[in-house]
Amino acid sequence: MSIVVGTKNDVFLLSTENTSYAFGIDDRGLVRHLYWGKKLTSAEDLEMPVLTEVSTNDPVFEITPEEFPVHGGLRYKEHCLKATFADGTRELVYQYCGYDLEEGEDWEELVIHLKDEHYAFTMDLHYKLYPRYDLMERSVVVKNEMEEPIQIEQLHSAQFHIPYENLNFSNVHGHWGAEEQQFTQRVSYGKILIENRRGTSSHNHNPYFILDRDATETTGEVFFGALRMTGNFSGVVEQTPYGETLVQMGINPHDCLLQLAPGQSLRAPAILCGYSATGFETMSHNLHRFALDHIMSKGLRPVLYNSWEATEFHVNCQDQIKLANKAKELGAELFVLDDGWFGERHSIQNGLGDWYVNEGKFPNGLEELIDAVKGLDMKFGIWVEPEMVNPKAQLYQEHPDWIYHYDTRVTDTSRVQYVLNVTKPEVQEFIYNMLDNLLTRYDIDYIKWDANRPISQTGPQRDIWYKHIQVIYGIVTALKKKHPDVLFEACASGGGRIDYGILGIFDDFWTSDNTDAYDRLYIQNSYSRIYPIKAMRAWVTDCPNFLSGRMIPLTFRYHSAMMGSLGIGCNILKFTPEEVELSQKMIRQYKEIRPIIQEGTFYRLDNPSADSYFLYEYLKEDKGVLFAFLPQSKVGHRGTTIRLRGLEENARYTLHTSQGDITKSGSYLMGHGLPLRLSGDYASALVQFEKNQ
Repeated sequence: MSIVVGTKNDVFLLSTENTSYAFGIDDRGLVRHLYWGKKLTSAEDLEMPVLTEVSTNDPVFEITPEEFPVHGGLRYKEHCLKATFADGTRELVYQYCGYDLEEGEDWEELVIHLKDEHYAFTMDLHYKLYPRYDLMERSVVVKNEMEEPIQIEQLHSAQFHIPYENLNFSNVHGHWGAEEQQFTQRVSYGKILIENRRGTSSHNHNPYFILDRDATETTGEVFFGALRMTGNFSGVVEQTPYGETLVQMGINPHDCLLQLAPGQSLRAPAILCGYSATGFETMSHNLHRFALDHIMSKGLRPVLYNSWEATEFHVNCQDQIKLANKAKELGAELFVLDDGWFGERHSIQNGLGDWYVNEGKFPNGLEELIDAVKGLDMKFGIWVEPEMVNPKAQLYQEHPDWIYHYDTRVTDTSRVQYVLNVTKPEVQEFIYNMLDNLLTRYDIDYIKWDANRPISQTGPQRDIWYKHIQVIYGIVTALKKKHPDVLFEACASGGGRIDYGILGIFDDFWTSDNTDAYDRLYIQNSYSRIYPIKAMRAWVTDCPNFLSGRMIPLTFRYHSAMMGSLGIGCNILKFTPEEVELSQKMIRQYKEIRPIIQEGTFYRLDNPSADSYFLYEYLKEDKGVLFAFLPQSKVGHRGTTIRLRGLEENARYTLHTSQGDITKSGSYLMGHGLPLRLSGDYASALVQFEKNQ
């Protein structure tokens, strides 16, 4: 068993292959944190420290390292749960009521049962352990067993205690076109708050935390957790006056009030968490492996062509067929028809909500294009934005009450669209039936689901920030059950829905509308710290790039996009013969290395050079791939040395470089490394290698 219950003090020791997490129940019945770090061998070594108040202004409840602090009493710290009972009481006093253990094929789960001492209100703390991944999922289930409703004012999924001060906190900041911009700041006194209030999860911050003790990729202690939730989240990091650092994360309490009806329970989104004693690389590897094995759908992601940048809204069947023929010539496996195919959709002004095929653009129906794509032995995909409606659309004219709004206010538009109130059963039915009919009538393999504006003016409801995304989860889950072979891409005005809540329900992430190959190196690097490469859609697009204005060589653009699930978004009808030939070569090479890229182990390699090289390695079994990028040569035109990782020291490997094959031992390649010198601006190289048999 990986979960051991101590014989004294009700101590629980949860151990994975390399880590341990421990807590216990003290004589007051409080659930107190004891340890998180390297693996411990015995629960009997754990002691429950005696706590004494510092002063009457620092009471015991304030300094107790609780696993799940609640609002009430002499607690002035951050709390995970705040509730209001029907009689107006706004304080929780819990009692420990025992535990249960469950075991699966490769997991074990401990459930700690807590109950309010006066009200029939229960809190079950869940600790689900995945020993071979060195990961744990923490969540809480609250249940109202009373005859009156309870209002939940705050619900964070868990609290974490890290017994250090002056840690480094890492996350990402950003906005549309500049998502996933990594930042690191020193934790000191005061609180760090990351959150989203817009209804999507990740344009500005991402729902995870990383805290480290001056760690590197391969050294140092790292504590981390990723919230499995899309939408409004909040996370708080606090260095306390008592010598530790606390982290909480969960549903954002901003403008949120959840009603718990009699007999109703609510499970907070889980936090997938872990500890690494060997730097950020171990953190990434554990999360990536878990995602591939337990969350993501199986199968390699196809090379797609998307028609948006070639045609924008000027869609017609014959031009799309021309693009499909050219995409097939290049080597694409999936053709995605983007925005502009439906309703009166000639611009952003109209069409959303009217999901019928535009007869002027497709006089013979959508079947003509689909048949042409299928005749080329390609899969077919289509763009939708089901949560939105334009004011001019027929759907809105017929159902103006279907949007989030206040009766006494003018409803705001953003991108000339409203947000449908998906918490209404009739709206849920409309969206599901529309998509089900689309997937039933047409031979569609791929849905690109977009959401191009934030939620606002939610009406009197204060639960929609949470319920909205739960409805979306439910609709897509039901559709995939009926149409199991269809892949769904999560797009929210670019990278607005990248999180572990939507991963697994959706199959791909659209990482950003910014497809500039240089900008994408930063975005993709930050993304890779937490999320699996297989879900990272990356496109080759035209230059000058629409956002940055940069001119970047096509080879560099392909190499940058080949680091994820490859897509092409250029106007390929304008390609020169040389660009066609290069594209064919690159796509063939990607298909060869695709299993390594999408399912292999990913390494962010160190760059010892004064020049700003980006160096990456992918390794799967006996084969590997190296990427090297030099966006700009500096004075001196320095080379670099690529020191590989993850190889067998005594094995010999052959690297296929542009100067010929090189055969060296694993120890040489990891210790001495491979010298490489690129020159000029936007230079790049791809090196394949394999272990000699």
